[in-house]
Order: sequence, then structure tokens, then C-alpha cells
Amino acid sequence: MTLDDLKHAQRQRLLFLDRCFTWRGVARRRDLADRFGISIAQAANDFRAYLSLITQNAPEYDAHLKAYVASPDHQPIAPSSMLDVFGVLDTASDDALPAALPRAKRWLDPHVATVLHDAISKQQKIRIVYTSMNSGETAPQWVAPTRFIFDGESIHFRAYSYKRGEYRNFHPARINPEDEFQIDELDTPLPFDMEWHSVSTIWLRPSARLTSSQASVVRREFGFNGDLLRIEIRQALEFYFDRRWGLNEPGARLEKVKTETTLSQGN
Repeated sequence: MTLDDLKHAQRQRLLFLDRCFTWRGVARRRDLADRFGISIAQAANDFRAYLSLITQNAPEYDAHLKAYVASPDHQPIAPSSMLDVFGVLDTASDDALPAALPRAKRWLDPHVATVLHDAISKQQKIRIVYTSMNSGETAPQWVAPTRFIFDGESIHFRAYSYKRGEYRNFHPARINPEDEFQIDELDTPLPFDMEWHSVSTIWLRPSARLTSSQASVVRREFGFNGDLLRIEIRQALEFYFDRRWGLNEPGARLEKVKTETTLSQGN
């Protein structure tokens, strides 16, 4: 049996159990019962199912703690995001105020998204009224959307700009939703999007302004396996990467060593 063989509900419970062992080092049937509202009997079944997936270094029952304790050599059966980890570590759920910052609620107008999706699907160009956050100008322009992209917080879209004569990334929220959205067929095939089909390999290191002790902490925090951290992304998304990782911010803890760009062989 593997995780993929399980129904979604039980798979989520076993992943939670795995995170408890990975990040708390201990797990009880009550943890499952409280989190998912299941019976102790069902929690016991889940424990048995989880243990059947562990081929070595399985958790062992501690009669004194009345809990299963992770082996010192425990290896998780699936990766976890930081949000997943926080969900396991934050046990003070009775607090009146949350212990996590609220996420910014980014609005995407359904009508705008529908119009853009339709243009992408039909390979058409569309006239939008767009506000630039750089110049402040609000003006109509024709674009040919090619795909939606996601920067980890907001949805953007990639499009060929007839105004600029190049591919650019656009933010749907900057489009006037009251516009009539003229649609037209492409006069000629779109040019090849070199930036989208190119891979940027970015090499990072702790900032040179950090002490050796601080640099060691940064390497540990970002999971360095050596002196440099290697990241691969599409060249067209490099701007969002720099902004999301705060590489250009004052006091940035990471800095770029070099960036190598190559044409992707898979696109």
C-alpha cells in the first residue's frame, strides 16, 4: 500500500500524522481525533495504516508517554510546506488572536479572468484598458494573452504587447473591468517567447555583509547543501522571484552570485 492508494480523507490524516512525527517528534491517537473529528477507533486504524507505510525507522510506542515517538532517524514520507509545518507546531488554538499574519487578499475579477481565459483558449488578441504602476498611465492597448502565471500570491498573465512589440507580464487587477473588451483574430502568428522558453539558473549565497555566524544561519534557514544555493526558474518569472525573495531589498540576507540563462529543451 502507498499513499496514492488511500482515499483523500485518510491520506490527509496520514500526512498530518507524518508531520507530527517529523516536526513534533511524537503523536497520539487523540491528535488525529481532535484535528479531524474522528473516533479513537478510526485514529487507531490510521496509525496502523501509517506504520504499514514505514519500512524502516518506524515510530515506537512509549508506554510512559502513552504516545508513539519518532525514531531519531525518522524520514518523512512526504514533503511539507512551511504552512503545513506551522499547522502542526501551533497547538495554542484556543488563543483569541491568531499566531499567524493574515495573508493579503488579492482580488481577481471573475469577468476579467473569463475574458482573458477565452482569448488564450481561442488564440485571439484583446483590447484592454490597463493602468501602469510604473508610469501611472491608464490607456487602452492590444495584447495577445498566452497563459496565466502565479507568483505565489497573485495571478498574472503573460501576453504579447502590440504597444511595446514584446512579451510582458500583466496583472489582471490593473485592467478596467468595465471596459468592453474588443476581441480580434491574430493578423500574424505570434513571435517566439524566448524568455518564457528559457531557464534561468540562479546561484545565491548569504549576503557579503553578514558575519560568518549569520551566514551559517542563512545557509541553514534556506537549506543550502554547499556554499551556493541553486534555483531554476523560467526567465520570464525572474522578476517575481527577486521580489518574492527580497533580493533587492535593503538588508537582504541573500545575494546573487551569477545567473545563467539557457533555452529550455522541454518546451
